[in-house]
Amino acid sequence: MASQQLRAQAVPRSPEVQQPNWKQQFEETWELGRRGVPLPQAPDWKSLCERKPFERNLLQSPNPEGVNISEPAPSLPPNSPRAPLESLGNFSGWAISTEQLPPKAGVRKPGSGDPCFSWCIKEQRVDLLSEGLWEELLDSYQPNITVMDWYEDSRLAEVVYKLDARLLAADGQTSLQEFHHEGPEDGKSQEKKNWCHVAHVFHDYGPGVRYVHFQHRSLDAETPGWRRTRVTDSSVSVQLRD
Repeated sequence: MASQQLRAQAVPRSPEVQQPNWKQQFEETWELGRRGVPLPQAPDWKSLCERKPFERNLLQSPNPEGVNISEPAPSLPPNSPRAPLESLGNFSGWAISTEQLPPKAGVRKPGSGDPCFSWCIKEQRVDLLSEGLWEELLDSYQPNITVMDWYEDSRLAEVVYKLDARLLAADGQTSLQEFHHEGPEDGKSQEKKNWCHVAHVFHDYGPGVRYVHFQHRSLDAETPGWRRTRVTDSSVSVQLRD
């Protein structure tokens, strides 16, 4: 019996595993106290650390076609047929639709013939609470919400791109603040590689914002092949103010 007790006492204890202090990690990363950011009620700090709600692009598939703004958008082959947009990349998260334009709708015709113009419409609605933000933050502190996009100056018309961004209330319908852009604003791109950049920061938008609706339209033409206006690196992100 005594030998058994001695053997039991000789067994070393496993060192206790120290659990991460998720709240401390989140505070050290984002400095909520210094910025005067109200804390969420009953927060899951581990989930907040893992979700990284700030500075992250909240849109899905922001570059679905894989085009690079450091290079011109790849040229389409002559007389290329019209193909479903979904077949050209990973467009998960985007709702896609087409708006046909009436003939001679005031747009400049590319070359000869009578092209058929249409808008390719892609949109997403970002649920800010689901992305890790919280009501007290959005209603009281009101962090900056930034929307950005890059679009090709395809020269199909004076306006080849439109952006509509809206901050929506909890019902997902009521618009609390909006931003609209058409471009290229001066009729042609002044950017390198024929890419145009658009950005807007929402601030001081008042309480109640729960969603961001992001919609852009790019002009396409069929004459006799298919010509498109490419869009890439779309983003919606939230920033804490310094």
